Amino acid sequence: MVDRDPVAGRGVRPSRSAADRRPAPPEDPETRARELCLRLLTARPRTRAELHRSLTRRGIDEEVVERVLSRFDEVGLIDDAAFAETWVRSRHTHQGLGRRALTAELRRRGVADEVVAAAVSEVDPEAEEERARELVRRRLGSVRGRDQVTAVRRLVGMLARKGYGEGLALRVVRDELRRAGEETDLLDEL
Repeated sequence: MVDRDPVAGRGVRPSRSAADRRPAPPEDPETRARELCLRLLTARPRTRAELHRSLTRRGIDEEVVERVLSRFDEVGLIDDAAFAETWVRSRHTHQGLGRRALTAELRRRGVADEVVAAAVSEVDPEAEEERARELVRRRLGSVRGRDQVTAVRRLVGMLARKGYGEGLALRVVRDELRRAGEETDLLDEL
């Protein structure tokens, strides 16, 4: 609490006693680890590997980390399969990412390969192609009036960066350029 100095009108801090200045007793490492995990999970869902990295980076003992994360697994606060499923659905729908990009992102987050494969297999090939078409249609305006090589390179490159395979990208770009009335003889050769 800050008192007001009646003369100067400024806030004056009351003096603290020696008992108030004493450092807090050292916190139990397991309690600290649990609190850190809960704070991180409050911000957004995280994988077990992400939480493990965060805790070890903060100097928490490996044994304590494993004990806390195992307990979080037991009670369902950490579920890499559910995380991967939600991640794939969200990133495919909202960011337009293809299977390759989704796989790479999940692996970077420490999700096991079999969990990644299961989550990414949920992306329907037809839905992936339709999402690629939407991305190309949205980008067509920015390549109008450009020579055919530049337009194709930019559109296929955009899809490649989003994780779509080369065959799918070329087919979608060719089809969408034709629908837009652009010449596509370059892609017919490929």
